[in-house]
Amino acid sequence: MSFSTLYKRALVRYPVLVQSVQSGLLMGAGDVIAQGFIERKDWKSFDGMRAFKFFGIGFCVGGPGLRKWYGVLDRHVGSKGGSKAITTMKKVALDQLIFAPVFLGTLIGTIGLLQGHNMVEIKHKLRHEYGDILLTNYYIWPWVQLANFYLVPLNYQVLLVQSVAVFWNTYLSWKTNQSEGAPGKLGTVKPVAHEPLAAGEETVAT
Repeated sequence: MSFSTLYKRALVRYPVLVQSVQSGLLMGAGDVIAQGFIERKDWKSFDGMRAFKFFGIGFCVGGPGLRKWYGVLDRHVGSKGGSKAITTMKKVALDQLIFAPVFLGTLIGTIGLLQGHNMVEIKHKLRHEYGDILLTNYYIWPWVQLANFYLVPLNYQVLLVQSVAVFWNTYLSWKTNQSEGAPGKLGTVKPVAHEPLAAGEETVAT
C-alpha cells in the first residue's frame, strides 16, 4: 500500500490529528530553515528546542485551528448555494478579515509565552510585531486562499496552506525571534514598555 493511500485513509478517519501533525512538522521545518539559512546558524548553535516549540505550536494551535475554521467556512458559506466564485470570495474575505488577525495574534502571543516572556513583554511584542506580520500576511495569503478555496477539497486545504506556509513559517520564526537574546531589546523593556525605542534601534521582532 502506497504512502499516498495510507495518508488519504488516515485523513478521512482522523482529519484533525493528521492535519495537526503535518502542521507541526511544517512549522518546525520553517524554524529550521530560518535558523539555518536566514540566521546562518551552524549546527553547534542550532536551537533544537526552539524548533520543537514551533512544532508544538503547529500541532496544538495551527493544525486544529485551521481545520476547524475551514470546516466552519465550508458548512456556513460553502453550503449556501450561488456561484463558486462568489462563495470563494466570501470565504477569502471572512478568512482574511476575521480569522487571520485573531489567529496571528494568538500565534504571536503563544510564541511569546514559549519564549518565557511575561504579559508586559508579550504586549510589547504584539505592539511591535503584530502590525508588520499582519501587513505581510495581506501581501501573500489572499491570493493563496483564493486558489485554496476555489480548487482544493476541504480535507486537503490545510495541507496546501501549510505547504505554502513553510516559507511563511520561516518568516514568522525569524520575525518573532529577531531580538531574542539581543541586549537592550525585548528582554529588558519591562520598565519602559510604554516608551518609544531609541533612535536607530530595530523594532522588537517570531
